[in-house]
Order: sequence, then structure tokens, then C-alpha cells
Amino acid sequence: MRKLFLCGRTEAGKTTLTQALKGEKVHYHKTQYVKTWDITIDTPGEYAETKQLAHALGCFSFDSDVVGLLCSADEPYNLFDPAIIGVVNRPMIGIITKIDTPNANVPMVRRWLEEAGCERIFTVNNLTGEGVDELRDYLMEEKRVLDLDKVKENQRKGLRDWA
Repeated sequence: MRKLFLCGRTEAGKTTLTQALKGEKVHYHKTQYVKTWDITIDTPGEYAETKQLAHALGCFSFDSDVVGLLCSADEPYNLFDPAIIGVVNRPMIGIITKIDTPNANVPMVRRWLEEAGCERIFTVNNLTGEGVDELRDYLMEEKRVLDLDKVKENQRKGLRDWA
């Protein structure tokens, strides 16, 4: 299984998503520090919200196979810059949580994640499990192995997907 690096605002659902992916009973637990599990790297929301801590996210992302930008469907603002994919050297996906909340605006959050450069976007409900299997299946796909000659050839062609 590919290791998923989770990055998002406080209370967006990163820890509960980790619990749901592992098949555990979901319970609220405030993440105080970066936690590396067998399938995820769970980061405190404050790292993404604070300029002084944001650089640490780049360091932790190197231990992952996939970077997941996580936004709840009722986010009041967009945390991720457009085209942030340019600073990520891993496949980047978007994960929209809390899709059943009263103020959910999935199309708006999807647009934010598309503009950030996410190659695929998953909608999940951590409590009911809706969409979690689809995300788990994606993570179960075989890891892409880079071939240096193929990467150079695709770079010369200007292709975004180098693998």
C-alpha cells in the first residue's frame, strides 16, 4: 500500500480519515505532532495554517508515496495556493471530507483542489465510510517506479507525468 501524506486545516478530518482507512472505530483525537502510521503520515493542521511551520510539511512529504490535500466540504476559505503541485515531487490527490454537513459545498472545494493541481479528487465521509473504499483502492495500486531514461524523455517532450 502506498503511504499517504495528509495535509490540511485543523479539524478537516485527517486523523479520522486515518482511522477510517485502517478500519478502526472513528473517534476524535487532536493531533499534536506529526504521526507516521503504516499507511499515513498525519500532520497537525497548524502546520498548514502557520507560515513558520509550513516548511516542515515539505520535509515530511518525502517519506510518503502520495501527497493528499485534505479539505472539508464546509471549509470557509481555501488553504492551498493554485498550482501548488509545482512544489510537490509526489503524486498529489485531493480529499474532500465532511460531505454530508449542512454547509457542504463540494463543487467549490473540488474547484480549489483542481486549481491546486490534484490529479484525482476523492469525496469521503469518515463516519459512514462513504468513499473510503475508493481511496483505499487507489492507495493499494502498485507504486510507480521511475526510470531515469523515461523521465528524461518525457521531460524533453514537456509531459507533466514523468513516470
